[in-house]
Amino acid sequence: MNAEALRETSALREREEHAEGPVARTIEQQTAKLPSDAFLWAALGSIGVSFFLEITGHVEKSRFVGQWVAPFLLFGLYNKIVKVAGSDRTYDY
Repeated sequence: MNAEALRETSALREREEHAEGPVARTIEQQTAKLPSDAFLWAALGSIGVSFFLEITGHVEKSRFVGQWVAPFLLFGLYNKIVKVAGSDRTYDY
């Protein structure tokens, strides 16, 4: 077996060992369909709603909605990573 074939076999074995399960793969396929800026707009929207609730005197609701900002941004980051370097991408070695 030549060096290139050995490298390809090793890379394939490594991908199989570190492959995602069916649930993670399904989540990645579905989230990759969403535009990444949708999460940014959702985060900005929750900031706006939180501010509106704060100035109208609904302090507890304002804090609740304000806590959505970080998860929206994290979902956007996850979405971008899945699009750029999904777990089951094939690479040419």
